[in-house]
Amino acid sequence: MAKLQVGTIASVVVFFLLRSATAGITYTFPDCTVAPLKGNAVCDTTKDPVTRAKAIISQFTVDELIANTVNLAPGVPRLGLPQYNWWSEALHGVAGSPGVTFAPSGNFSFATSFPQPIILGSAFDDELIKDVATVISTEARAFNNFGRAGIDYFTPNINPFKDPRWGRGQETPGEDPFHISQYVFNLIQGLQGGIDPKPYFKIAADCKHFAAYDLENWGGNNRMSFNAVVTPQDLSEYYLPSFQSCVRDAKVASVMCSYNSVNGVPSCANSYLLQSILRDYWGFNDEGRWVTSDCDAVDNIFSTHKFTADYPHAVADALKAGTDVDCGTAYSDHLGDAFNQSLIARPDLEKALVRLYSSLVRLGFFDPASIQPFRQLTFADVNTPDAQALAHKAAVEGIVLLKNDGTLPFKSSIKNIAFIGPWANATGQMQGNYQGTAPFLISPVQGAINVGFKATFTAGTTISGNSTSGFAAALAAAKAADAIVFAGGIDESIEREGMDRNDISWPGNQLDLVSQLSGLGKPLVVMQFGGGQVDGTALKNNAKVNAIIWGGYPGQSGGLALAEIISGKVSPSGRLSTTQYPADFVNQVPMTDMNIRPSSANPGRTYKWFKGTPVFEFGHGLHFTSFSLGWQRQPAASYNIPPGLTASIGKENIDLNVFDTFSVNVKNTGKVDSDYVALLFLSGTGGPAPLPNKQLVSYTRLHDVKAGEQATAELKVTLGSVARADEQGNLWVYPGTYTLTVDTGVERSLTHQFTIKGKAVQISRFPQNKA
Repeated sequence: MAKLQVGTIASVVVFFLLRSATAGITYTFPDCTVAPLKGNAVCDTTKDPVTRAKAIISQFTVDELIANTVNLAPGVPRLGLPQYNWWSEALHGVAGSPGVTFAPSGNFSFATSFPQPIILGSAFDDELIKDVATVISTEARAFNNFGRAGIDYFTPNINPFKDPRWGRGQETPGEDPFHISQYVFNLIQGLQGGIDPKPYFKIAADCKHFAAYDLENWGGNNRMSFNAVVTPQDLSEYYLPSFQSCVRDAKVASVMCSYNSVNGVPSCANSYLLQSILRDYWGFNDEGRWVTSDCDAVDNIFSTHKFTADYPHAVADALKAGTDVDCGTAYSDHLGDAFNQSLIARPDLEKALVRLYSSLVRLGFFDPASIQPFRQLTFADVNTPDAQALAHKAAVEGIVLLKNDGTLPFKSSIKNIAFIGPWANATGQMQGNYQGTAPFLISPVQGAINVGFKATFTAGTTISGNSTSGFAAALAAAKAADAIVFAGGIDESIEREGMDRNDISWPGNQLDLVSQLSGLGKPLVVMQFGGGQVDGTALKNNAKVNAIIWGGYPGQSGGLALAEIISGKVSPSGRLSTTQYPADFVNQVPMTDMNIRPSSANPGRTYKWFKGTPVFEFGHGLHFTSFSLGWQRQPAASYNIPPGLTASIGKENIDLNVFDTFSVNVKNTGKVDSDYVALLFLSGTGGPAPLPNKQLVSYTRLHDVKAGEQATAELKVTLGSVARADEQGNLWVYPGTYTLTVDTGVERSLTHQFTIKGKAVQISRFPQNKA
């Protein structure tokens, strides 16, 4: 086996890294009309993507194969292949990242900035999610067409938000695995242009972080060395359903392996995750589908996890486990040594590069612009009036009214509002993380002015400060106003990538200021911001705090959406997609405990298992009107488990079979037109102990139900939603007595009890980790 010129490879990669860091990469497309590509089968549009990719990859030298296994791939100029950066971001809009360059002004200096996923998830509107993703992918393609972005994006983050301390929970749709599964199923369609679209992906999406990743840096435990100990039962039932939906059902192009280890093996070297589950069980095939590491996660296999004796063994383990591209430089630095030590061979490198280049084929990278619909997009397709309206709609739909004693919407006598607090004049804060440059950002106070209020701004205090020097000015402004809006909570100084929280109380002295404001006898509304919930017990119990609104990170039009809600122009109808725990929750279970179910050392996590009393529960959300619920058709009293289902395991996805569809009449009995989110929960006696409190099995959002009128919610329930996992992670439908509940509020909930008869039947066979 010939020795490689490893130093040459490293020099090439360093050159391109420096270029990217200083000037930004400029993307170009290969030209199949001229040599050296002309005549190569990679340019033959009649052939399949894998055949086309193999035709060009077979001509790479081993040095060139290794050089192109990193995110900032130099390409192969002698073969007509330009450089390409696999690392672009678009979590809630095209975002600043190594692969995306915003212009300083003019065209491509901004992109639509939608609310963070934690707000999008709280809308419980699957069509909205698809529409948002469609706009994001359109704008991403426009950026790419003019050399300013890639055509694959490291989005979405679909790790369930099980612990409120997690700094990246804001990036997720929430805590419930069924809800996240539906969210991502629709999001991927909007990003990629459908389910496994032919001939072209619109963009290639990437579901991250695989798997069991929800810790940054807590209690001396760093994500880059943390070992997540997870039972097969919790993997199957909680940590992996969203990835199954993304990979198996939505046919995503890419998956990102996470920093942490799972049961002792780093995720990016974990063949159980990357081969047994991802490729063998879910059918993640080689036609345009690939795995990327999180950035420097391959390096961490040796440097922090100490899983291998040295770097060559670390990179060899990652490559052979199924990590195709290294976001970092460990591959380019050390695969040469691994090759020389016979830890890897040329076919291992080719397999990874064929997966990557077949993805580029499916993205139209090699095809003429004339036959591609997406190559025609320009800056005229960025932040269009429709995109702006959608960003506004998403904020309106996701904002949640937590408390209201009738003060909201403000009466016509309220004309002058004192906006107080560290979020009251927020602009950049409104976006959260993984943000791009927004075309505009409307703060809460500016939003109020835009809808016709006279509004003043006084900070009063900071997010986490304890100085009371600003209290007097805030109280004076409040006394001069007709009503008070305190806008506070947490932001990226408290929660962000790399930083978890130690407590979930309101930080600093914000509540002290709210308490003093509440003594003035003026209408008082608290706007709570941030992705992770904070304990609002004091606000909930203070009768002089008239209303609480959770605004999350609502994006470019968030301030306007909030103003329209308090003015009554629109009616709130979002629902919490996470549980708001009491502050003592953090003392009851460490973040490092990955168990979902309650035990003597764990109060249980999420609404499904938490044995305490939440401050505000998952699914909570008030309206400006009232609703009554009734069954359109009385549900069945009993169901028989169909025999013979187990024989179909491996032949069909039995979990997607329909159990039943429940039709609910929703009547608006108040005086205000409003959307309504119908949430259908199931509880029962079937399956292994302990039993969940309840689990979400279906939801839908009804739009604009007129006062006095009625709409019908069609709630489809699948066998997978009814099923529960055994200790090995296999899904079963169990006999027992069950209760359906629509909604969360006792005053408007609708229930039905039924039985499932027969013997328990297995509907999936979860892969076992034979290692």
